Amino acid sequence: MSTPSAPLPEPAVPYPPVRRPAPRRARRPWHPAPAGVLPALALFVAVRAAGVVAVVVTSRLYGRPLTKNLAHSWDSNWYLHIATHGYGHLIWITPTGDVQTDWAFFPLYPTLIRALTALLPLSPGGAGLLIAWCAAAVAAWGIYAVGHHLYGRAVATALVALWASLPHSVVLTLAYTEPLFAALAAWCLYAVLKDRWLTAGVLAALAGLSRPSGIAAAVAVVAAAGYAIVRHRGRVPAGLWAGAVLAPLGWAGYVLWVGWRTGDLLHGYFRVQSAWSSRLDFGKGALRFLKALFLHGGGVVYPLALVVVGAGILLFGLLCLERAPLPLVVFAGTLLLLVVAVSGPFASKPRFLLPAFPLLVPLALALVRTWRAKRAKALLLGGALTAVSLAYGTFVVAVARQPL
Repeated sequence: MSTPSAPLPEPAVPYPPVRRPAPRRARRPWHPAPAGVLPALALFVAVRAAGVVAVVVTSRLYGRPLTKNLAHSWDSNWYLHIATHGYGHLIWITPTGDVQTDWAFFPLYPTLIRALTALLPLSPGGAGLLIAWCAAAVAAWGIYAVGHHLYGRAVATALVALWASLPHSVVLTLAYTEPLFAALAAWCLYAVLKDRWLTAGVLAALAGLSRPSGIAAAVAVVAAAGYAIVRHRGRVPAGLWAGAVLAPLGWAGYVLWVGWRTGDLLHGYFRVQSAWSSRLDFGKGALRFLKALFLHGGGVVYPLALVVVGAGILLFGLLCLERAPLPLVVFAGTLLLLVVAVSGPFASKPRFLLPAFPLLVPLALALVRTWRAKRAKALLLGGALTAVSLAYGTFVVAVARQPL
């Protein structure tokens, strides 16, 4: 074979590569009304309306005032008094001599009550109930949005149904702060999952103004933001930094304000909480409760509270095994840690866990699998849980008058 006499052209020397700016990550679309949300909300409203009817009927049978059972029960009275008279006007001296003040109660809920009574012809109790009921529906909506985004329509519906049927879900129909906190936390977590960091930070700050455990929402936002910063080597949008900074401001601001009012900026709020037997003791109070329960018994309320907290610990382990998104794990884990590591009335601890809806994700996944394999069994399980929830909630509120 002959070869060409002309030399082959030398390969061109490539130009230095052009450094292009990293493309901005497109934010995930925000879908506040995913498919199937209305049937899920209708199911939630039906279950909780049945709970209200049960409380109403039982209250009448026992001759007890309905408004006292729903709007003026236990902690509700403190919030209503703050809404009417402001802070610093209500104290309670316990039999042991501790001075309990209204500074232990966070300001967002009473502020909303006061604003609503100024706009509408409602009593403080009526305004408190209206806010709680609306917030519970908004919370169920947010829980559905989170579940739908991560697992689809079936799991999201099961998640809402399970949340409506928890033993202590009767709190969602009382003038308490849990519905408001749950609503803010659910949409805060949804905003994090959708990379709406500024929205998440604002919602977390409001959650921190709703109740002491509201700090859990801020911890979830900061943890998720920190993970994103490390993962992307600091190349994150400014909104992420802003959201992380905003998230703890509500909780920290109120804690510092109480400290300033008491004359001890950093420790004043915690001394106020200590008078309510709420202090960080790393589980010593829980161990004393267990000892007293096994030695002396506890009727119905205390054993069930122990079962709920134990189930929460187990479900948290399953949530981690499911490799749920970091903000959901951190949020649920922080609430669970506060329940176990902080002393206080053990009967109230299941109520403190009520906003920790991510703990229900493993149960929702199992319920959907059961539904697809044996629908009758799934309906039986769901119906039994709902019946227990309605009966227990009615018993605690209208019969036993046991503080939640």
